[in-house]
Amino acid sequence: MITTLESTIKFNSKPVTYIPALGFSALTPFFDSFQKWGAKEGTFKPKLIAHAGIQKNFEVLDLGCGTGTLTILVKKSQPLADVIGIDIDPNVLSLAKEKTANAKVHITFDLGTAFNLPYPDNFFDRVVSSLVFHHLTRENKLRALKEVRRVLKANGEIHIADLGKPQNILMRLPSVVMRRLEETEDNVKGLLPQMLNIAGFNEIEETSKLMTIFGTVSLYKGLKIS
Repeated sequence: MITTLESTIKFNSKPVTYIPALGFSALTPFFDSFQKWGAKEGTFKPKLIAHAGIQKNFEVLDLGCGTGTLTILVKKSQPLADVIGIDIDPNVLSLAKEKTANAKVHITFDLGTAFNLPYPDNFFDRVVSSLVFHHLTRENKLRALKEVRRVLKANGEIHIADLGKPQNILMRLPSVVMRRLEETEDNVKGLLPQMLNIAGFNEIEETSKLMTIFGTVSLYKGLKIS
């Protein structure tokens, strides 16, 4: 099995292991180019934002914000929204802050984990996430979704773009490869909607999907009713 180099960081004096962007910290500077070329982020990220319906004065969290591409797009789509990005990797956060300064927008970036969010209950109107959940184990996927539901307000929504069930034969091969590289098995089996349901979300739906060199990228929506 192909493996990646894991990194460890301490939160509250406890070590937390994570996979750096592209699997190795040395490759982090190339992450944006790889995403743009291979993952078609220029197509699915605007769709994700459109589906989210972000309004002025909304509180928005980009979960696992990486280098801030989606975070910046969210802010530019609705400049009067308050936007926060959170990620476990301090190296990508440094890049995100640099990109945000160049884009001349105000965004807050926090260092933290998806399954122990440093925010109060019922705080955000929207949570968005791009290509994050396939990095997480099944246990941590569920922990993260439950944390997202906790920090969302009533009638708040989560919008996820991530690897999904292959939509045709062509997409099966890259999905098999990605299963060996990351924690993608639940994703390619199409189980994220089921996990959203277990975490307590309602009106769950797959809003869109597209083909990439990594396999099918699906867009999912979940609503917190109360």
